[in-house]
Amino acid sequence: MEHKSKKLISNNKKAFHDYFVDEKIEAGIELFGTEVKSVRAGNVNLKDSYVSLRTGEAILIGMHISPYEQGNIFNRDPLRDRRLLLHKKEIMRLIGKTKEKGYSLIPLSVYFLGSKVKVELGLARGKKAYDKRESIAERDAKRSMDRAVKARMN
Repeated sequence: MEHKSKKLISNNKKAFHDYFVDEKIEAGIELFGTEVKSVRAGNVNLKDSYVSLRTGEAILIGMHISPYEQGNIFNRDPLRDRRLLLHKKEIMRLIGKTKEKGYSLIPLSVYFLGSKVKVELGLARGKKAYDKRESIAERDAKRSMDRAVKARMN
């Protein structure tokens, strides 16, 4: 089996600031032709998007794909709901997990795997304000330690 290359298109940086990600899941996404061309150009925004599990389907809500410039009449609504391609067993398991207290399903990144567009989903718990401050303080401490080590090396 050949190794397929993974080419990142868009990241949801805000997700790791707002949530604790416990588990990551890869899913396909149902797109139309002009949307794929726009995704290839990198015109994707995952900010404030989430996944809703209803009637045995996973629906990605709030992902913005800018209209393709040469798409004219074939362009779709940039904020339309898009169906995610997951196995029925996975969807049922995720429904069970999201029924638990405080779990959400959020998109973490969009990327190409070979020629297919994939979405990495995170099963996440929301952070409180003090958790966010704590993670910012940890990041700053790590950054200052790295600077100190670098200064010692020179």
